Amino acid sequence: MQHPENDKQYKGLTVNEGVQNLPSVNPYATFRRKKRTLTAKEYFEGIRNGDISILGQAVTLVESSLPADQAIAQQVIEMCLPYAGNSIRLGITGVPGAGKSTFIEALGTELCQEGKHLAVLAIDPSSERSKGSILGDKTRMNELSTQANAFIRPSPSAGSLGGVARKTRETIVLCEAAGFDTILVETVGVGQSETAAHSMVDYFLLLQVTGTGDELQGIKRGIMEMADGIAINKCDGNNIERAHAARVSFRNALMLFPPSESGWKPDAICCSSIDHTGVMDVWHNVEEYITFTKQNGYFEHHRTEQAKYWMYETINAALLNGFYQDEEMDCLIKQAEQQVLNNELSSFIAANKLLDAYAKKK
Repeated sequence: MQHPENDKQYKGLTVNEGVQNLPSVNPYATFRRKKRTLTAKEYFEGIRNGDISILGQAVTLVESSLPADQAIAQQVIEMCLPYAGNSIRLGITGVPGAGKSTFIEALGTELCQEGKHLAVLAIDPSSERSKGSILGDKTRMNELSTQANAFIRPSPSAGSLGGVARKTRETIVLCEAAGFDTILVETVGVGQSETAAHSMVDYFLLLQVTGTGDELQGIKRGIMEMADGIAINKCDGNNIERAHAARVSFRNALMLFPPSESGWKPDAICCSSIDHTGVMDVWHNVEEYITFTKQNGYFEHHRTEQAKYWMYETINAALLNGFYQDEEMDCLIKQAEQQVLNNELSSFIAANKLLDAYAKKK
């Protein structure tokens, strides 16, 4: 198209030619076909063959909230159950900054070098605002992530309380079916509410650092009561003396607790994840605990109690999902919410009315 402004009668005025419309689709782009959805049997066979890629996909499937994905995931879990249970499950918790990820990398690298097959399930806290998670634990475990016999899977907590993700229990089953003989579960480190993490592991390790409080602080009921062992981390450099002093304080505190159901007496051990000193001492303590509890029968009893606990947890989760995913209930919830905001109903009366309505539907 010629612009009239470019005519010779217009002095000193020039309009450049426009650019032709480019195609909206990049002609050089190569389009990939959508990945075929695997069947439950294909997931199971891939897991049993030790295919890490398929194992990762199966974990994603288990963590999905889509009903179609959940249906396949339950089939996969059911197939894997007969091959699960043959591992040592170690839960690791501690305050933020205690060095949980660094400790796991140090311990995991040592275990992998001994020939163990290690799965690390790291739980990353989800934002209350954006609902997202960084999921950066695998990046922080550089050395461990290069081990051929290690599998690191970060998962978002997604608002789940207790320091672990809702689907961590099922993920443990998948990892055990894939042949991993050692499972490390790293919690988000939320303080004294790690009951969910304790209910899915054999040995619960509390990672501590110096300067976290006096002896009275140490004997407060909560996380200390659930711990099967305490590791005082960062026992290196100028911190060695303080770490050993902290060990004495924690040992004194542990003596004040009533005997545990297992009959095991927890100990406090100093270690350094940086220098790799004392790390294997912690692991040897774990092995001693496993041997001790298997001999007195507590090991199997504890796992049976855990299975019962998670049966009730699964029921609670199913009821909760059914309540909120019901279309009729969704409308009633919005109405009740507005009534509460307008001060027409109290929150307690509104909740009871909604529960009554849901019970009548069933």
